Amino acid sequence: MQKKLLTRRNFLSSVAVGGSATVLAGCDALSNSPTFRQFLDSGEWLSYRVQRFFGASALAPEYTEAEMSPDFRTNGNTRARSPEWNRHAAEGFANYRLEVGGLVETPLSLSLTEIRAMPSRTQITRHDCVEGWSAIGKWTGVPLSAVLDQARLRDNARFIVFHCADDFGGTSYYESIDLVDAFHPQTILAYDMNDGVLPIGHGAPLRLRVERHLGYKHAKFVMRVEAVEHMSDIGSGRGGYWEDRINYDWYAGI
Repeated sequence: MQKKLLTRRNFLSSVAVGGSATVLAGCDALSNSPTFRQFLDSGEWLSYRVQRFFGASALAPEYTEAEMSPDFRTNGNTRARSPEWNRHAAEGFANYRLEVGGLVETPLSLSLTEIRAMPSRTQITRHDCVEGWSAIGKWTGVPLSAVLDQARLRDNARFIVFHCADDFGGTSYYESIDLVDAFHPQTILAYDMNDGVLPIGHGAPLRLRVERHLGYKHAKFVMRVEAVEHMSDIGSGRGGYWEDRINYDWYAGI
């Protein structure tokens, strides 16, 4: 019974009826996993539990167009070095495909045209970088939930991993979130920014926007989405590139 507490259906139904205790029980189910506990120190674990108990469905603040930043710095890499990505970039991403796999019933390979034809969401939100700067921008993209619904997660899926085309020192960038954040309404795969096509420096053709988290969680140059039960086989097992390299917090909630 406990294993099913973290499926999409139970996450959403518990939030919808205000079942904070059920969501917290889901957190407890995760806490029993050695893989999960190894990358959550006591401070971050407390932040995670409090957010899940009091605000699993809470929205990040949204702003007006008048409040958008005149300049929006790029974070991380400004261009990917992957030969595959560079070929797609030279072709205007006409032949790009987003691969969705792992613990899904229906693996997907979606073109940008197909992604743009799916339901979309536009939001004006603030990006908070771990380096101490912030900027407000407008993002449009497909809700990650719509993609995952089409792929049909298996019951043992617990996390969503994003595999990217950019790299640091030859290691491709990767990040992950849990199912609560994956199905949050403000979690999107953005293809437009500030009423134009997503610029290369900001992660074209697709970047994750997970608005209740610090900027390094917003994976750029997304090539593949993978549903997994645990992250012991992803990098060093802490859930993300910077988490593995310099012990950044995995949750990184704001």
